[in-house]
Amino acid sequence: MKTMKKITLLVASALFGLTANAQLFTDGFEASEGYSVGDYIGNGPNSANWTTWSGATGGTEDAQVTDNEASVGSNSIYFSSTAASGGPQDVILDFGQQYTDGIFIYESDFYVVSGANAYFNFQATGTPGQSWAMNCNMYSNGNLSIDDGVTADLATATYAQDTWFKLRIEANLSIGVWEAFIDGTSIGVWVNSINTLGSVDIFPLQGSQFYVDEVMFDHQTYTMQNLNATVGGFSMGGNIAGLNANPSVTVVNAGMTAITSFDVTVDYNGNQYTENITGVNVTSTNNYVVDITTPVPLIAGAMTATATVSNVNGGTDDDPSDDSNVLNVDPIVPAAGKVVVGEEGTGTWCQWCPRGAVYMDLFEQDFGPLWAGIAVHNNDPMEVAVYDAGIGTLIGGYPSALVDRVGDVDPSAMYNDFYDRLQTAPAAQMTNGAIWDANTRQLQVSVTAVFDVAATNQYKMLCVLTEDGVTGTGSGYNQSNAYAGGGNGVMGGYESLPNPVPASQMVYDHVARAIAPSFAGSNTCFPATINAGDIVTTNYVFTLPADWDETKIHIIGMLADPTGKIDNAAKEYIPDAVANGFVQACNLSVGELLPGQLDDVLRVYPNPASSFVNIEMNLNQESDVQLRLLDMSGKVVSAADYGTMNQSSVVELNTSGMTAGLYLVELTVNGQKITKRLSIK
Repeated sequence: MKTMKKITLLVASALFGLTANAQLFTDGFEASEGYSVGDYIGNGPNSANWTTWSGATGGTEDAQVTDNEASVGSNSIYFSSTAASGGPQDVILDFGQQYTDGIFIYESDFYVVSGANAYFNFQATGTPGQSWAMNCNMYSNGNLSIDDGVTADLATATYAQDTWFKLRIEANLSIGVWEAFIDGTSIGVWVNSINTLGSVDIFPLQGSQFYVDEVMFDHQTYTMQNLNATVGGFSMGGNIAGLNANPSVTVVNAGMTAITSFDVTVDYNGNQYTENITGVNVTSTNNYVVDITTPVPLIAGAMTATATVSNVNGGTDDDPSDDSNVLNVDPIVPAAGKVVVGEEGTGTWCQWCPRGAVYMDLFEQDFGPLWAGIAVHNNDPMEVAVYDAGIGTLIGGYPSALVDRVGDVDPSAMYNDFYDRLQTAPAAQMTNGAIWDANTRQLQVSVTAVFDVAATNQYKMLCVLTEDGVTGTGSGYNQSNAYAGGGNGVMGGYESLPNPVPASQMVYDHVARAIAPSFAGSNTCFPATINAGDIVTTNYVFTLPADWDETKIHIIGMLADPTGKIDNAAKEYIPDAVANGFVQACNLSVGELLPGQLDDVLRVYPNPASSFVNIEMNLNQESDVQLRLLDMSGKVVSAADYGTMNQSSVVELNTSGMTAGLYLVELTVNGQKITKRLSIK
């Protein structure tokens, strides 16, 4: 499988034109510096700078010198954690003061063990825990991402595990523009939301194993030009081949004179996209974000994109060297026909669940055709009990998310799993068909899988309906909101809403409305063997309540692999599924239409049968029941109408005189059918 490729910046030289001088602090943890293997660095020769989060050195929070790995010389320091909350190691490198202007430089070498992760952050003040200026995550799949606590992926790159690399951060605190480098190559330039620095915090998250060596920090003054516009940030606004990108360029006033007009041009794939900005007043050190209004189609393959600011106040500024930034754009190429499913565990009672809603909307906005988002509600009026129970076995709390049911992650951390699954070739291509009767509000769905490869009959099919724009009037529709007031950061506008957000202000999207036949799906309709080119279709019947808006319903048909992961999916609105055409086939919808019934509402045994077969009907509510036995041509071999039944029953059929071969046992409950194969020998 291809590794995730992200948009990275390639800048030939440092943005800030630094000059060489003696560094304020360096530490290589060597014997020549006064260290011995096993020493705690908080008690070592640089103890004036090294401490821990609590201030207690020489214990579980501290880091020890090791000679197992080293970037230079023999020694380094080692971090690891298996705790769900990370730690207990939590090491602070105090910068000695709070820096608020000039150019601050931090540099250290990292070695991340294969399959593990690493993390550190910058604290904005001398006292840790008051404000975070930057976070750096080095993920276990070899991806690195930097954020400022407000905006994700400000700088991204891939890095080699089990290999030393040098990470350098240059922060121009005077104008708020930061840049990151790996081994001397720029991986991102951005405008940071916080521009003060007091310390670095090295903290191992769960699953961390990494070494740190050759730590350095320095500070230099910065002198502004009279008139100077710089490109302080450039994002293509997309990274999937075949989808449109929406580039944005952040222009920073790095001079003393206010900027009132300028042009921004993005050059990609031989095309230029220009925005003319007039009538503005960008004062010194402030910035202006320019969104390119024309969508930019991304194409497969590596090429550069350039953002340039020009015509500043009608002419040329005083420092043309910082007027452009270059991106190396190498979009991810999705596997053919792949749609990734994201299931979010949420509830209106959950104070952190607005985070899930925000990220589900972001994924729909950015990846819509390749993404099927499902909000599975718990303990509120939108709960679907069988769905909630199923997802509850796979998540550890709320909010949580499953991407193709690979593993439990926070909704804000779905990106890595999404990119990995998007590039994973599915076993089959999926299509949804439908018949919609607006009078009866009956929706018949066919989900078809065309297999690209040979497979076993342990694959399963299921179908989900979701609805956007869901509202309600009761208190159960009030959304608990930990982000109210902004004390817990910016979260898609929820910081400006009260806690709880009243139902009158809430609109819920991606809401799971129905699932059939069960959370796991069913393989009832699959043949014993599946060859490349084989087609398997399953049918589902739903009756939509009058208060569901059929124009906002998504049909999501899914194929689950033998391990329970979602192999592939298809997502359509009802009219699009109707246009695809309905394919009559094996029906799997009874399990949903009879809420709370067992997944094996119909059991057939022994199978294969010889002299007799038991047909077990598991009912937990009063139902109208008919049973038929058909041969594979569709001819009715036997039939019975049981009328109204309100309990489970077992019917024994004599098969001793029947011709050996395959038959279908068809159970009809309240007008809906479920079918299972019967082999007679």
